[in-house]
Amino acid sequence: MTPTLVFYIIIAFIVISFAVDQFLDWLNAKHFDDPIPKELADVYDAETYRKSQEYKKVNAKFSTLTSSFMLVVTLLFFFLHGFAFIDQIARSISDNEIIVGLIFFGIIMLGSDILTTPFSYYKTFVIEERFDFNKSTPKLFIADKLKGWLMTIIVGGGLLALIIWFYQISGSLFWVYAWIVFAVFALVMNMFYAKLIVPLFNKQTPLEDGSLRDKIEKYAATVGFKLNNIFVIDGSKRSTKANAYFSGFGSEKRITLYDTLINDLDEEEIVAVLAHEVGHYKKNHIIINLISSIILTGFTLWLLGMFISNAVFSEALGVDEPSFHIGLIAFGILYSPISGITGFLMSVLSRKFEYQADNFAKNTYAGDPLITSLKKLSRNNLSNLTPHPLYVKLHYSHPTLLQRYRNLKA
Repeated sequence: MTPTLVFYIIIAFIVISFAVDQFLDWLNAKHFDDPIPKELADVYDAETYRKSQEYKKVNAKFSTLTSSFMLVVTLLFFFLHGFAFIDQIARSISDNEIIVGLIFFGIIMLGSDILTTPFSYYKTFVIEERFDFNKSTPKLFIADKLKGWLMTIIVGGGLLALIIWFYQISGSLFWVYAWIVFAVFALVMNMFYAKLIVPLFNKQTPLEDGSLRDKIEKYAATVGFKLNNIFVIDGSKRSTKANAYFSGFGSEKRITLYDTLINDLDEEEIVAVLAHEVGHYKKNHIIINLISSIILTGFTLWLLGMFISNAVFSEALGVDEPSFHIGLIAFGILYSPISGITGFLMSVLSRKFEYQADNFAKNTYAGDPLITSLKKLSRNNLSNLTPHPLYVKLHYSHPTLLQRYRNLKA
């Protein structure tokens, strides 16, 4: 296979991926004005439904604009040999392959962030503000951005440096060592994410004593779930949208409730949502997802190890001297069909887990308060109640509200 052929295969993958996404978005948009299913008739009144339709349409147009802009920039970058140019800059600074790789990806990520930040800013302070979701400030937006860069430099840069070093000392077998590192990293993040990462962006406080905590602890006791860590996170400083999640396992397991969730739902509904999260733990979804992620990472690294040394990857991107970082770029794009398939399978598994967690909550607590909580959250988030079935299958990690309603009522 010639470098030219590989180059045009890469371009084809980029364009086809864009076209498929746009087609799915178009299919989904055709259902924006569908009538609300009768089971969900109480979610929206006429005015709120009109607002939700407008929100969906504005976001769809903005998404098309953003992705089209990035497609044009990406194609120009490829045809103008942008990777070769950045590689030359990196090599003019150092001849150490690890440093070259870090500079190379650092320039690409910085350039990408500079291009996308105006779009992100507009979405936050114009679109989300227009529909009364945004609670962030420019100062907080910039602070989040700087913290994100710092995390990328420390964590992402550290992992990349390790991978390149493994490649230097072990060649195509680097993937074995990289897999071990990623597995340990995934385990640590699952265990300590709430303690290590969340505090950088949000304030977490233990749920105060009172009737809500009493109800949560009473429920936890009925299902044999030892829960000492119930935290409230200040999600309201960025958005009015609500959420709750479970993290960690063993002694580090904790339930985190957004303050917006506590404000939006009554206590019975909050306990029902928590029962759903406990269901994920009781059904071992946390462990299964962790193991699946580790296996998938190993498979990806194994494939990378098979192809990374092939000079045709680097030559396809205009770089004569084969290098790990250039090969990684080409492989990442060529891997996209496989990642699409694995992503679809993980979404199928995720939706199955959501049904199981809903059933656990229904059987150990109650289904009706979970239904009303889901309806309230959908209304407050101006959620799409009539997505296209194909879009759901390929993009949704959760079943639709209608599917969850029917399952809980069954």
